[in-house]
Amino acid sequence: MLKKVVAIFSFACLVIGCANKNTNNANADNQSMDQIEKSNTEMYMLVGTYTSGESKGIYVYKLDTVTGTSKYVSEINVDNPSYLVLDQSEKFVYSVTEDDGIETSVANAFSFDKKDGKLSFINKQLTGGGAPCYISIDANGKHVITANYLGGSLTYFSVNEKGGLEPASEVISFSGKGIDSERQKQSYIHCVQFTPDGKYLFADDLGTDKIHKFNVNETSDKYLSVGTPAAFNIKAGSGPRHLKFHPNNKYAYLITELSGDVIAFSYNDGNLSEIQTIKADTLNAKGSGDIGITPNGKFLYASNRLKGDGLAIFSINESDGKLTKIGYQSTGIHPRNFAITPNGKLLLVACRDSDVIQVFKINESTGLLENTEHDITLDMPVCVKFASVQ
Repeated sequence: MLKKVVAIFSFACLVIGCANKNTNNANADNQSMDQIEKSNTEMYMLVGTYTSGESKGIYVYKLDTVTGTSKYVSEINVDNPSYLVLDQSEKFVYSVTEDDGIETSVANAFSFDKKDGKLSFINKQLTGGGAPCYISIDANGKHVITANYLGGSLTYFSVNEKGGLEPASEVISFSGKGIDSERQKQSYIHCVQFTPDGKYLFADDLGTDKIHKFNVNETSDKYLSVGTPAAFNIKAGSGPRHLKFHPNNKYAYLITELSGDVIAFSYNDGNLSEIQTIKADTLNAKGSGDIGITPNGKFLYASNRLKGDGLAIFSINESDGKLTKIGYQSTGIHPRNFAITPNGKLLLVACRDSDVIQVFKINESTGLLENTEHDITLDMPVCVKFASVQ
């Protein structure tokens, strides 16, 4: 009888042990799956700010690109990093310091450690032009370009093997003025953008209503040379601000700050041909800011400030590049910049004067936006960029 009881007890322990083991394995598998799913949806978000208030420089968060929730990771002190760019490897980050004075206007270089989400300062170089407000890097990660707003110029730098910036190779200055006596007293370069083929650089001149064109010469000592034509003329008084290319690389779209228009172009081997002009700012506030396109190429957004702050929403006809206005999303005050996550699910708006980054879900069928209410409170945010999590 005793042997039978012992046998039954031993069998019961074996069953329970196996059950516990299976449960533990199942829990481990679930945790593993959760981690995999999280790693597939989580990205780093880097935010540039103005530092005249409480902000100290560039902030790093982790963002769930499906839910819109986020958490603070790190920050680094740098003056007025109002625009940022990452190289293709995402190991290096470059920012402007947007100051009015020539002696304080610089381009900054940082390394980015994805293991802990921290930036480390490498060096900085003078831009030679006041108020740099935009920065770009070529696909090879060898040259960085700044748009110097008050300088009416662009500056290009070589990047060394450690990701640092060499002293400016050249400062290219522009002259002239536009018909708006208050806002177009001189040349104001607001954006520098490489073309998708990497063969050209376009520079938007808010002051003279031009998009300047340069040839990119990778193998020459003179990296940029004046293109043919030297510039594309935009309607007088428009104030060209930011330019974005469609994912199919056949179209380009320009937001004009003063006229509040979106101008659609066809693009072919360095040439822009206007297709359409459509109004983004119907209140004539002269404060249109940024422009963005969803990764699937179906929808375009344009931000407006000063009156009726928000985003004009357009659908894109991919067969001819033309736009149809389909809605308007109100935002916080002064939406200077916004960014769309690479998966196309979220749009984040940096509302400078509301001290908040708003997180919107994109309806993938309609293009309309839904506020997730997962606001990120931060003093004077003005630029949002994304990087993958290692």
